[in-house]
Amino acid sequence: MAKAQMVRPVTLPHDLYCLSPTNSGPRELPEPDVQILTSGGLRIPAHSSILASVSPILENIIDRPRKHTSSEKVIPVLGVPCDAVVVFVQFLYSSRCTEEDLEKYGIHLLALSHVYLVPHLKQRCTKDMVQRLTIDNVVDVLQLARLCDAPDLYLKCMKMIANHFKAVENTEGWKFLQHHDPWLELEILQFMDESESRKKRTRKHREEQSLYLQLSEAMECLEHICTEGCTSVGPYDVEPTKNKGPCSKFSTCQGLQLLIGHFATCKKRVNGGCLRCKRMWQLLRLHASICDQSDSCRVPLCRQFKLRMMQEKRKDDARWKLLVRKVVSAKAISSLSLPKRKRDEELGGTMREHGFRSFKL
Repeated sequence: MAKAQMVRPVTLPHDLYCLSPTNSGPRELPEPDVQILTSGGLRIPAHSSILASVSPILENIIDRPRKHTSSEKVIPVLGVPCDAVVVFVQFLYSSRCTEEDLEKYGIHLLALSHVYLVPHLKQRCTKDMVQRLTIDNVVDVLQLARLCDAPDLYLKCMKMIANHFKAVENTEGWKFLQHHDPWLELEILQFMDESESRKKRTRKHREEQSLYLQLSEAMECLEHICTEGCTSVGPYDVEPTKNKGPCSKFSTCQGLQLLIGHFATCKKRVNGGCLRCKRMWQLLRLHASICDQSDSCRVPLCRQFKLRMMQEKRKDDARWKLLVRKVVSAKAISSLSLPKRKRDEELGGTMREHGFRSFKL
């Protein structure tokens, strides 16, 4: 004789009362008119109206014509444990799922929510599985995330594998993947390669931005030294303020003053034989390229450099213009990071007109 199939009623909240997704208040449920069949032969009584209102896939299955109108509708939900199907059906009725159920059946519930298009459950499972990711299960979860179209979970798995690849290589999941899914293995290795390339590009970009910001600070300090004077260098008719407090960019300002002092006394600079003097010439040229107040600018040779650049067309003119744009951009970004009051003060300082051109050593 055939073995009798088991029947387990679904435990619904409030003794067979339910908040239907299509209604605002509780209503008493009629007799079940559909049964869900699990892999273990378990039959779970359910209501077609509630299943159809939550899942479009279940709605299509329910609306299919039956051979015998009097026969009871049976929906097979196979391939997962019976208890996972029970939890799934309970969620369809109540939109609730306990942490214990997610811990036990999270993988199965994610698969069911994807197959039957239940987005709220899928989102809940995805968030929970992200929190439960480990080195041992990350490869298995990655495969599931790929099959179930869960991009957030997929990306988290990829990042964990990339960050802990040496440990992941020793897991059973990775060994199984190498033998049964070489395309996913290649996908992981490509992701790691792209991730490393992005990190290198980011590091290079940060180093470049740091250089442009240093040059921007040097331009500000150069104007500050030639306009107000600082420590040991200042305009020709203004004594440097010995008792003045330290500058906000003291290290850059101090280094620039030493460079100016060397530039004024070096005997090799005339013949272009001094690297430090060449650096000073470049800073002066960079200032002239950025300065838009050459008639009132106090920085030496600003006007002369502007006239010379207008008369000459250098081969490296495009690269120089790119450098100028980068330095100006770094200065703008730096000023935007300042508080509004400080930003207004610095802007006002750069807009003042001055009549001094020379500086004193």
